[in-house]
Amino acid sequence: MRRQLGGMQVYEPWMNHISPFVRAARMTESFSLAGEWIDHDHVYTYIEQGEAEFFLSGVKYLVKEGDIVLMHPFMSHIIRSTSTQPLIQYIFHFDLYYEEERSVLKTTSATHSDRPDPADKEMKLAFIRPISHLQLADRIEWKKRFALMHKEFQEQRGGSSLITKSICLELLHLFFKNQSEDQDQEGNMTKGWAFIEKSIRYIHECYADPQLNNAAISSHVGVSTNHLSHLFKSKLGITLHKYVNHIRIEQSQKRIMEGTHNLTRIAEEVGFSSIHLFSRSFKAAVGVTPSKYAAMKSRVEWE
Repeated sequence: MRRQLGGMQVYEPWMNHISPFVRAARMTESFSLAGEWIDHDHVYTYIEQGEAEFFLSGVKYLVKEGDIVLMHPFMSHIIRSTSTQPLIQYIFHFDLYYEEERSVLKTTSATHSDRPDPADKEMKLAFIRPISHLQLADRIEWKKRFALMHKEFQEQRGGSSLITKSICLELLHLFFKNQSEDQDQEGNMTKGWAFIEKSIRYIHECYADPQLNNAAISSHVGVSTNHLSHLFKSKLGITLHKYVNHIRIEQSQKRIMEGTHNLTRIAEEVGFSSIHLFSRSFKAAVGVTPSKYAAMKSRVEWE
């Protein structure tokens, strides 16, 4: 049995049996390249403000205010803001089905090297087009429901898991309800994505090496440095060098938030050859020095 929901034919039997488990809910704001490389669960993202290019497994989608992006487990993704306004995203992570072993996982990110094969039941949404655009009335309702989900997730009161589960189902319904086959955001495979993907994977594995540079990355990928640099600049809007620096700064922010190491050790762990270079690069990217950022850490939420 199937029926039409929005622009998509949905098989009701399995959808009637899903029991979502919400693992994380957060709001983010970014002026530049953002987003994790790969996650082990579903990622549901609502664009509250700004415009961006989402590269999902090599397919580029242009998203704007009111759009939803729904990514299945282990879908590789890069997000690049393309507007002068900061990109504000409301995000939650979930599994389609509750499993006690997975429920204790505290993080959402994964790597290519340690990724297990996801259970077939968790890949039910892999066949859908991952973009939907909410009508204005539904945006208002969506944000009300997300605000409640975020509050329940933060407070973790008795019964919160049931409330977040029910809200997850409502937000999935709004995603499908607003999908239409005539949307003008059909993605196209990004030319040269195999080289970009291999490069990004290598950067994430080796960013701690201070000798990591454009030549080393292009040699690993098997293309010329000029060609790889051109691919990054033309497709992602960022130079290869700046992407490496972005990953190092992102990793340093997480370590600062953890608060277990001093800044000199953090600089070494993320691949900077000196604390002075680290401090200069960090301030250029974040707007404040690492020490000031550490002092502000209570105002920033990391998983």
